Amino acid sequence: QVQLVESGGGLVQPGGALRLSCTASGFTFRNYVIWWYRQAPGKEREWVAWITSDGTRTYYAAAVKGRFTISRDNNKNTVYLQMNSLKPEDTAVYYCNVHVRVNYWGQGTQVTVSS
Repeated sequence: QVQLVESGGGLVQPGGALRLSCTASGFTFRNYVIWWYRQAPGKEREWVAWITSDGTRTYYAAAVKGRFTISRDNNKNTVYLQMNSLKPEDTAVYYCNVHVRVNYWGQGTQVTVSS
């Protein structure tokens, strides 16, 4: 079965950095686009970034462009989200997502940006 496991969240001060990881199993990872989403308290889930199956193209939401970088290692079945210059408004639960006939989500990892 498809599984996605996020890790790397935590508490960081404004201006700090974190790297999230999403490790996948249960499908042919190298064939699929992977997305990162986030959901802040009281808000709808929003997409943050996505990466093509071969990792050659990446796309970012306007709110994170220039600060976040998505990448993948198809040998490790893992996608990363490097988050720099973090702001309090980046506080959210971050999820990875893949569409393999249906949408699959991980359990999420909490990112809190606060002084």
